[in-house]
Amino acid sequence: MTVHTIVTSPLGELLLAGEPTPDGVALTSLSMPGQKNAPSVQRSWVRDPAPFVEISRQLDAYFAGELTAFDIEVTPSGTDFQRRVWSAVEEIPYGTTATYGELAGRLGVERGRVQALGAAIGANPLLLVRPCHRVIGADGSMRGYAGGVERKVELLTHEGALQPALI
Repeated sequence: MTVHTIVTSPLGELLLAGEPTPDGVALTSLSMPGQKNAPSVQRSWVRDPAPFVEISRQLDAYFAGELTAFDIEVTPSGTDFQRRVWSAVEEIPYGTTATYGELAGRLGVERGRVQALGAAIGANPLLLVRPCHRVIGADGSMRGYAGGVERKVELLTHEGALQPALI
């Protein structure tokens, strides 16, 4: 059974979905409005905010600048390659960035497979929790983010990895 809830955030409403566990929920998805390939609530899903109390608390703390790493149970998903990439993304520290090339180097991904690495990052079902927003272009450009490049900039600015734009 999949349970879900919606929480508000500075990025808009976040859709959380997961599988119930004895301690709450194992998160299967965290998505935001307008996200590319975002899941939609299915008829079989049950709306229940109770299992998501701890996840909501951690998200609030993150956006308040009080939390730099999430401690959330997640449901394993993805291919072996995606899981390797996602694991490497999870190792990028708060307030820093890594380029697609650097990530490819760490994983031993051949130059011709960097697009596959980008596709794996783009398939991340756990935005924010698995910080794919910290991966940028070699020239510092804000390339592809399923939640939108403007949100990527907002998250990196929030974390201190980018300086706020002067108006």
